[in-house]
Amino acid sequence: MTSELWTFAQVHQTLYLDNSMYYSLLPLFSFCVGIVVGLTGIGGASLITPMLIFVFQVPPAIAVSSDVVAATLMKFVGGFKHWQQKTLDLRVVQWLAFGSVPGSLCGVGILHLIKQTGEYHLNGVLLNLVGMMILLVTLLALTQLILLTVFPELKLPELPKLDLDTLSGRIVAMMVGAVLGFLVGLTSVSSGSMFALALITLFQLDPHKLVGTDISQAAILLTFTSLGHLTLGTVDWSLVLPIWLGSVPGVLIGAKLCQVAPQRPLKFVIYTLLLMVSYKLVYQV
Repeated sequence: MTSELWTFAQVHQTLYLDNSMYYSLLPLFSFCVGIVVGLTGIGGASLITPMLIFVFQVPPAIAVSSDVVAATLMKFVGGFKHWQQKTLDLRVVQWLAFGSVPGSLCGVGILHLIKQTGEYHLNGVLLNLVGMMILLVTLLALTQLILLTVFPELKLPELPKLDLDTLSGRIVAMMVGAVLGFLVGLTSVSSGSMFALALITLFQLDPHKLVGTDISQAAILLTFTSLGHLTLGTVDWSLVLPIWLGSVPGVLIGAKLCQVAPQRPLKFVIYTLLLMVSYKLVYQV
Protein backbone atom coordinates (compact mmCIF):
# COMPACT_ATOMS: atom_id res chain seq x y z
CA MET A 1 0.00 0.00 0.00
CA THR A 2 2.81 2.41 0.87
CA SER A 3 4.51 1.89 -2.51
CA GLU A 4 1.20 2.45 -4.31
CA LEU A 5 0.61 5.73 -2.48
CA TRP A 6 4.13 6.88 -3.23
CA THR A 7 3.71 6.00 -6.90
CA PHE A 8 0.43 7.91 -6.99
CA ALA A 9 2.05 11.05 -5.58
CA GLN A 10 4.99 10.78 -7.99
CA VAL A 11 2.76 10.34 -11.06
CA HIS A 12 0.64 13.37 -10.22
CA GLN A 13 3.68 15.43 -9.37
CA THR A 14 4.97 14.98 -12.91
CA LEU A 15 1.60 16.09 -14.26
CA TYR A 16 1.32 19.47 -12.57
CA LEU A 17 4.81 20.38 -11.40
CA ASP A 18 6.91 19.68 -14.48
CA ASN A 19 7.21 23.39 -15.23
CA SER A 20 9.34 25.76 -13.13
CA MET A 21 6.56 28.35 -13.55
CA TYR A 22 4.72 26.76 -10.64
CA TYR A 23 7.58 27.42 -8.26
CA SER A 24 7.45 31.15 -8.97
CA LEU A 25 3.68 31.60 -9.17
CA LEU A 26 2.64 29.55 -6.14
CA PRO A 27 4.53 31.68 -3.55
CA LEU A 28 3.20 34.82 -5.25
CA PHE A 29 -0.41 33.63 -5.18
CA SER A 30 0.00 32.33 -1.62
CA PHE A 31 1.38 35.73 -0.61
CA CYS A 32 -1.80 37.35 -1.96
CA VAL A 33 -3.96 34.84 -0.11
CA GLY A 34 -1.98 35.46 3.07
CA ILE A 35 -2.66 39.20 2.80
CA VAL A 36 -6.39 38.50 2.40
CA VAL A 37 -6.36 36.21 5.46
CA GLY A 38 -4.49 38.73 7.61
CA LEU A 39 -6.62 41.58 6.30
CA THR A 40 -10.09 40.06 6.64
CA GLY A 41 -9.74 36.98 8.84
CA ILE A 42 -11.26 34.79 6.11
CA GLY A 43 -9.83 31.27 6.31
CA GLY A 44 -6.85 30.39 4.15
CA ALA A 45 -8.08 26.90 3.25
CA SER A 46 -11.20 28.36 1.63
CA LEU A 47 -8.91 30.20 -0.78
CA ILE A 48 -5.76 28.08 -1.12
CA THR A 49 -7.43 24.71 -1.78
CA PRO A 50 -9.57 26.01 -4.69
CA MET A 51 -6.52 27.90 -5.99
CA LEU A 52 -4.49 24.68 -6.09
CA ILE A 53 -7.33 22.81 -7.82
CA PHE A 54 -8.31 25.38 -10.45
CA VAL A 55 -5.17 27.43 -11.09
CA PHE A 56 -2.49 24.76 -10.69
CA GLN A 57 -4.63 21.75 -11.67
CA VAL A 58 -3.67 19.84 -8.51
CA PRO A 59 -5.83 16.74 -7.83
CA PRO A 60 -8.24 17.48 -4.94
CA ALA A 61 -6.76 14.78 -2.66
CA ILE A 62 -3.28 16.31 -2.91
CA ALA A 63 -4.62 19.88 -2.71
CA VAL A 64 -6.51 19.20 0.54
CA SER A 65 -3.69 17.31 2.25
CA SER A 66 -0.98 19.76 1.19
CA ASP A 67 -3.11 22.71 2.29
CA VAL A 68 -3.67 21.15 5.73
CA VAL A 69 0.07 20.77 6.28
CA ALA A 70 0.80 24.25 4.88
CA ALA A 71 -1.78 25.90 7.15
CA THR A 72 -0.38 24.25 10.27
CA LEU A 73 2.78 26.38 10.40
CA MET A 74 0.88 29.63 9.94
CA LYS A 75 -1.61 28.76 12.67
CA PHE A 76 1.12 27.52 15.02
CA VAL A 77 3.17 30.72 14.67
CA GLY A 78 0.07 32.84 15.23
CA GLY A 79 -1.09 30.76 18.18
CA PHE A 80 2.31 30.98 19.86
CA LYS A 81 2.31 34.75 19.43
CA HIS A 82 -1.13 35.05 21.03
CA TRP A 83 -0.05 32.73 23.85
CA GLN A 84 2.89 35.07 24.56
CA GLN A 85 0.53 38.05 24.53
CA LYS A 86 -2.02 36.20 26.71
CA THR A 87 -4.73 37.08 24.18
CA LEU A 88 -6.46 33.71 24.24
CA ASP A 89 -8.63 31.58 26.51
CA LEU A 90 -6.65 28.42 27.27
CA ARG A 91 -9.61 26.58 28.83
CA VAL A 92 -11.72 27.00 25.72
CA VAL A 93 -8.80 25.87 23.55
CA GLN A 94 -8.31 22.83 25.79
CA TRP A 95 -11.88 21.54 25.81
CA LEU A 96 -12.45 22.18 22.12
CA ALA A 97 -9.23 20.31 21.34
CA PHE A 98 -10.36 17.29 23.38
CA GLY A 99 -13.16 16.90 20.83
CA SER A 100 -11.67 18.32 17.64
CA VAL A 101 -8.49 16.20 17.59
CA PRO A 102 -10.21 12.78 17.65
CA GLY A 103 -12.93 14.20 15.38
CA SER A 104 -10.40 15.25 12.76
CA LEU A 105 -8.64 11.88 12.93
CA CYS A 106 -12.00 10.20 12.30
CA GLY A 107 -12.43 12.44 9.26
CA VAL A 108 -9.02 11.38 7.96
CA GLY A 109 -10.00 7.78 8.67
CA ILE A 110 -13.00 8.20 6.36
CA LEU A 111 -10.60 9.45 3.67
CA HIS A 112 -8.54 6.29 4.13
CA LEU A 113 -11.67 4.18 3.57
CA ILE A 114 -12.59 6.18 0.46
CA LYS A 115 -9.03 5.91 -0.82
CA GLN A 116 -9.21 2.12 -0.74
CA THR A 117 -11.91 2.29 -3.44
CA GLY A 118 -9.51 4.12 -5.79
CA GLU A 119 -7.96 7.55 -6.25
CA TYR A 120 -10.63 8.69 -8.67
CA HIS A 121 -13.32 8.25 -6.02
CA LEU A 122 -11.27 10.11 -3.39
CA ASN A 123 -10.69 13.08 -5.70
CA GLY A 124 -14.33 13.18 -6.79
CA VAL A 125 -15.69 13.01 -3.25
CA LEU A 126 -13.27 15.64 -1.95
CA LEU A 127 -14.10 18.00 -4.79
CA ASN A 128 -17.73 18.07 -3.72
CA LEU A 129 -17.04 18.06 0.02
CA VAL A 130 -14.69 21.03 -0.18
CA GLY A 131 -17.19 22.91 -2.33
CA MET A 132 -20.08 22.26 0.07
CA MET A 133 -18.03 23.26 3.11
CA ILE A 134 -16.90 26.53 1.52
CA LEU A 135 -20.48 27.19 0.40
CA LEU A 136 -21.86 26.59 3.92
CA VAL A 137 -19.25 28.73 5.66
CA THR A 138 -19.57 31.53 3.10
CA LEU A 139 -23.37 31.64 3.23
CA LEU A 140 -23.34 31.86 7.03
CA ALA A 141 -20.71 34.59 7.05
CA LEU A 142 -22.33 36.52 4.18
CA THR A 143 -25.75 36.39 5.86
CA GLN A 144 -24.27 37.75 9.08
CA LEU A 145 -22.44 40.50 7.17
CA ILE A 146 -25.57 41.58 5.27
CA LEU A 147 -27.69 41.63 8.45
CA LEU A 148 -25.15 43.77 10.29
CA THR A 149 -24.88 46.13 7.32
CA VAL A 150 -28.59 46.54 6.54
CA PHE A 151 -29.81 46.35 10.14
CA PRO A 152 -26.98 47.73 12.30
CA GLU A 153 -29.24 47.93 15.36
CA LEU A 154 -30.51 44.37 15.00
CA LYS A 155 -30.02 42.29 18.14
CA LEU A 156 -30.08 38.58 17.41
CA PRO A 157 -31.06 36.22 20.24
CA GLU A 158 -28.02 34.84 22.05
CA LEU A 159 -27.57 31.24 23.15
CA PRO A 160 -26.73 30.61 26.82
CA LYS A 161 -22.99 30.84 27.44
CA LEU A 162 -21.30 27.49 27.96
CA ASP A 163 -20.00 27.06 31.49
CA LEU A 164 -16.79 25.04 31.38
CA ASP A 165 -16.92 24.61 35.14
CA THR A 166 -19.79 22.16 34.65
CA LEU A 167 -19.68 18.65 33.21
CA SER A 168 -22.45 19.43 30.72
CA GLY A 169 -20.60 22.50 29.45
CA ARG A 170 -17.43 20.51 28.88
CA ILE A 171 -19.32 17.74 27.09
CA VAL A 172 -21.03 20.23 24.75
CA ALA A 173 -17.67 21.90 24.04
CA MET A 174 -16.09 18.55 23.15
CA MET A 175 -19.07 17.58 20.98
CA VAL A 176 -18.88 20.86 19.06
CA GLY A 177 -15.13 20.38 18.65
CA ALA A 178 -15.62 16.79 17.47
CA VAL A 179 -18.17 17.69 14.77
CA LEU A 180 -16.18 20.63 13.42
CA GLY A 181 -12.91 18.72 13.70
CA PHE A 182 -14.40 15.88 11.67
CA LEU A 183 -15.30 18.31 8.87
CA VAL A 184 -11.80 19.81 8.94
CA GLY A 185 -10.25 16.35 8.75
CA LEU A 186 -12.33 15.61 5.65
CA THR A 187 -11.95 18.88 3.76
CA SER A 188 -9.26 21.09 5.42
CA VAL A 189 -11.87 23.90 5.32
CA SER A 190 -13.30 25.80 8.34
CA SER A 191 -10.54 25.23 10.90
CA GLY A 192 -10.99 28.91 11.66
CA SER A 193 -14.30 30.14 10.26
CA MET A 194 -16.73 27.64 11.78
CA PHE A 195 -14.84 27.54 15.08
CA ALA A 196 -14.94 31.35 15.22
CA LEU A 197 -18.73 31.17 14.87
CA ALA A 198 -18.87 28.65 17.74
CA LEU A 199 -16.61 30.81 19.90
CA ILE A 200 -18.87 33.83 19.37
CA THR A 201 -22.22 32.09 19.89
CA LEU A 202 -21.41 29.48 22.54
CA PHE A 203 -18.51 30.93 24.50
CA GLN A 204 -19.17 34.67 23.98
CA LEU A 205 -15.46 35.47 24.19
CA ASP A 206 -14.11 38.96 24.60
CA PRO A 207 -13.12 40.40 21.18
CA HIS A 208 -9.45 40.69 22.13
CA LYS A 209 -9.32 36.95 22.92
CA LEU A 210 -11.45 35.70 20.03
CA VAL A 211 -8.81 35.68 17.28
CA GLY A 212 -6.08 34.24 19.53
CA THR A 213 -8.33 31.45 20.81
CA ASP A 214 -9.48 30.62 17.29
CA ILE A 215 -5.94 30.47 15.89
CA SER A 216 -4.60 28.48 18.84
CA GLN A 217 -7.26 25.77 18.70
CA ALA A 218 -6.75 25.59 14.94
CA ALA A 219 -3.00 25.10 15.46
CA ILE A 220 -3.60 22.08 17.72
CA LEU A 221 -6.30 20.68 15.45
CA LEU A 222 -4.27 21.04 12.26
CA THR A 223 -1.13 19.56 13.85
CA PHE A 224 -2.88 16.24 14.41
CA THR A 225 -4.88 16.51 11.18
CA SER A 226 -1.60 17.00 9.29
CA LEU A 227 -0.20 13.81 10.80
CA GLY A 228 -3.28 11.97 9.60
CA HIS A 229 -3.01 13.38 6.08
CA LEU A 230 0.68 12.46 5.94
CA THR A 231 -0.36 8.82 6.37
CA LEU A 232 -2.57 9.15 3.27
CA GLY A 233 0.52 9.72 1.13
CA THR A 234 -1.13 12.69 -0.60
CA VAL A 235 0.97 15.52 0.86
CA ASP A 236 3.26 17.14 -1.72
CA TRP A 237 6.08 19.09 -0.06
CA SER A 238 6.88 20.86 -3.33
CA LEU A 239 3.51 22.57 -2.83
CA VAL A 240 3.72 23.03 0.95
CA LEU A 241 7.05 24.86 0.98
CA PRO A 242 6.13 27.53 -1.62
CA ILE A 243 2.82 28.11 0.19
CA TRP A 244 4.74 28.67 3.43
CA LEU A 245 7.14 31.00 1.64
CA GLY A 246 4.33 33.21 0.39
CA SER A 247 1.52 32.96 2.95
CA VAL A 248 3.44 33.63 6.19
CA PRO A 249 4.80 37.08 5.21
CA GLY A 250 1.49 37.81 3.50
CA VAL A 251 -0.44 37.23 6.73
CA LEU A 252 1.90 39.51 8.67
CA ILE A 253 1.45 42.32 6.12
CA GLY A 254 -2.32 41.80 6.00
CA ALA A 255 -2.53 42.01 9.80
CA LYS A 256 -0.84 45.40 9.64
CA LEU A 257 -3.10 46.66 6.85
CA CYS A 258 -6.30 45.59 8.62
CA GLN A 259 -5.96 48.54 10.98
CA VAL A 260 -6.71 51.00 8.15
CA ALA A 261 -8.56 48.98 5.50
CA PRO A 262 -12.41 49.02 5.30
CA GLN A 263 -13.45 45.57 6.48
CA ARG A 264 -17.04 45.14 5.30
CA PRO A 265 -16.56 46.03 1.60
CA LEU A 266 -13.50 43.76 1.41
CA LYS A 267 -15.27 40.85 3.07
CA PHE A 268 -18.33 41.26 0.82
CA VAL A 269 -16.13 41.01 -2.30
CA ILE A 270 -14.25 37.96 -0.95
CA TYR A 271 -17.44 36.17 0.12
CA THR A 272 -19.02 36.77 -3.29
CA LEU A 273 -15.91 35.30 -4.93
CA LEU A 274 -16.04 32.29 -2.60
CA LEU A 275 -19.68 31.66 -3.50
CA MET A 276 -18.72 31.37 -7.17
CA VAL A 277 -15.74 29.15 -6.34
CA SER A 278 -17.80 26.82 -4.15
CA TYR A 279 -20.50 26.54 -6.83
CA LYS A 280 -17.88 25.49 -9.38
CA LEU A 281 -16.42 22.95 -6.94
CA VAL A 282 -19.78 21.37 -6.16
CA TYR A 283 -20.91 21.16 -9.79
CA GLN A 284 -17.53 20.32 -11.31
CA VAL A 285 -17.84 17.55 -13.88
